[in-house]
Amino acid sequence: MPSPRSPHRATIGRALAVLSLCLGATAAHAEKPRALTIRDAQLEPIDWSALDGWSDDNQAAAYAAFAESCKAILRADHKARHARPMLDGLYHACAHLRGGKVDDAQARAYFEANFRPVRISPLDSNQGFLTGYYEAVFEGSRVATADFTVPMYRAPASLAVAGGKRVAQFPSSGAKVGRLVGKRKVVPFYDRTSIEEGALAGRGLEICYVKSPVDAFFAQIQGSARVRLPDGHLLRLNYDAHNGLPYYPVGRDLIDRGIIDKEAMSMDRIRDWMNANPDEGKTLRRKNRSFVFFRETGLAEHEEPVGAQGVPLTTGRSIAVDKNRHVYGTPFWIEAELPIDSEKPETRFRRLMIAQDTGSAIVGPARADIYFGAGEDIGSVAGRIKQNGRFVMLVPRALAPVATVHVPLPRARPDDIAPATPVSTTTP
Repeated sequence: MPSPRSPHRATIGRALAVLSLCLGATAAHAEKPRALTIRDAQLEPIDWSALDGWSDDNQAAAYAAFAESCKAILRADHKARHARPMLDGLYHACAHLRGGKVDDAQARAYFEANFRPVRISPLDSNQGFLTGYYEAVFEGSRVATADFTVPMYRAPASLAVAGGKRVAQFPSSGAKVGRLVGKRKVVPFYDRTSIEEGALAGRGLEICYVKSPVDAFFAQIQGSARVRLPDGHLLRLNYDAHNGLPYYPVGRDLIDRGIIDKEAMSMDRIRDWMNANPDEGKTLRRKNRSFVFFRETGLAEHEEPVGAQGVPLTTGRSIAVDKNRHVYGTPFWIEAELPIDSEKPETRFRRLMIAQDTGSAIVGPARADIYFGAGEDIGSVAGRIKQNGRFVMLVPRALAPVATVHVPLPRARPDDIAPATPVSTTTP
């Protein structure tokens, strides 16, 4: 649903607008104050008492998820920490973690001692926006059969970023990605239509085959999948790379054409429409020229997929955020009413979440994709999340607020319609 607007905040002009919280490192960590700027955001330090439900949350679960993030954060070198004040602050907060399990009271005491709450929202709204993602589950086969005909591809060796270098941690966005020709020349890679029509066939890139092109399409949107093979073995797939072409929100297309009402939009509605209209569905899918390649993870059935931070996701505690604005491991307090228990947005959601993933459709200072776990029923829940919410970022106390800088705000613009099928964590 559209984000509420605040008319008194709009001004004339198209100047770049940034509302920043300037934070200075303490004398123990830096000689000069350091500024942390969140682009296109308004930030407001608040008291813990302003967090609705803070004392009632199961924060031991959030603490455990944050401890996973700390494993990656504590590996950051001095150069990386110097470049990103938030990362440096998280590093020092992680150094204060206590070993072993903690209860809710101990977890809450830790967060209150090491962080301060700062409300964050877009410049033109007092709320952020939430969607959900999950790990898709469907049947498949290692070899093509009469039933299983749609290939799930691993990344080809010719896939590269600009400069001709194939990287281990393939970027989900922000870099020129294409097909390597010769030693260093990178040209545009094949788009979805070309790949579906056989551009990569016969190269030994097929990991497995599934029944439906709709299943394969949604696996790419979610960024991971569990494929049950005929012998009962569970094949775990995760995002590995993408073809460098832009993501197209098919849900928005169906809304704009009046096929599905915006308020009724969900992944299930898109899936049902594509299955009922196979030819039109194929045309719509091919408007999304982006294509995702997978890798086998070797994860056991009980293990969670790994997010972009490189740590296992935690059901109901991990979120994907805009990696160009936020640092992985940042805790966020989120307040919203969501359609979890039913299709109506009536479930009270007051929870401390940890930023551990990203995706190219997750853009903005107060934008999060909630990881709900795996399974068909879970997918139905995740697929109908598209609500506004209130975001509070927990800022490490090693970064001390010193000033707030105001610059002219941009002209108000029409409401955007968020993609109904969000690109997850690992999905470009």
